[in-house]
Amino acid sequence: MENVDWNKKVKRLLKSELVRRGVTTDDLVGLLCNIGVQETKASVDSKISRGTFGAAFLIQCLQAIGCKNFVPEVESDMIVAEPKLIYRKTKKSKTKEYARS
Repeated sequence: MENVDWNKKVKRLLKSELVRRGVTTDDLVGLLCNIGVQETKASVDSKISRGTFGAAFLIQCLQAIGCKNFVPEVESDMIVAEPKLIYRKTKKSKTKEYARS
């Protein structure tokens, strides 16, 4: 698998959501303040330009701009299939039982 620049990907994802909604970084600072997140324009610009922000900052930004649905563009080769598990509770025991299918 090729090297993926995750910082670049997440930066593009956030920038695209801002552009879609016509929100500038100046606007974002005010919107973040409205939800109790104190950031300066310089710190927001720096985080976004580097793409080195955590998931909490991403969620805060999405919340601040009113994003209700967020579907990142992820290539299929980046997704690892999870094992299929069937969840069921047995009558005899209160413990959970998992069965692979």
